[in-house]
Amino acid sequence: MTPTHPQHDPRTSDLLRQAVHNATSDGIHLGNLIEPLQQRAFGFLLLLLTLPSFVPIPLGIGGPVGLLIMLTGLQMLWGLNRPWLPRRLANHRIKRGTADKILQYSLPLLTRIERLCKPRLERLTRYPANLLSGLLLVVIGFLMALPIPFTNWPIGALLLLYGVSLVERDGVWLLVAWMLSLLTVGVFAGSSHILLRTMQALF
Repeated sequence: MTPTHPQHDPRTSDLLRQAVHNATSDGIHLGNLIEPLQQRAFGFLLLLLTLPSFVPIPLGIGGPVGLLIMLTGLQMLWGLNRPWLPRRLANHRIKRGTADKILQYSLPLLTRIERLCKPRLERLTRYPANLLSGLLLVVIGFLMALPIPFTNWPIGALLLLYGVSLVERDGVWLLVAWMLSLLTVGVFAGSSHILLRTMQALF
């Protein structure tokens, strides 16, 4: 009798490569990427929203991306099994050239993270534990939407960790993302307090 080996879901980088490979010359519709991923769709959506943070593009992307991260977190708080996208967003087409560039810049970091990820403590990546993820994503998305220079990359790296942890169902790294989120909130709160006191002293 031939031994059978358990099949593992595709890695995050494989999903991204396959998505770009299957894209037509016109590009990729966001809704078509999300629909077949079932429970992993929240993590994959976070990846798609976060990856542009690592591409050299004009400033201003943090605002709209941050709002979409907040929307994703709110849906997790609501207890949805998969993301709901407004029709206009679901039909949004990512150009093939843009998708190739995003993959090129993000893949090295993504594959490094993947080497450390594997399915463990999977209950933390599912309901009801993912309610905490949703709450923290709302807060982190709000911080990303603020017009603060040089914050896209560090917040993007944190959100990338969320995305990979949820897709790979790695509760250990999700715990790390939770702790880093609380640290990030503390740093922003402390910096805001110092900035406010400095402005009061000046004016």
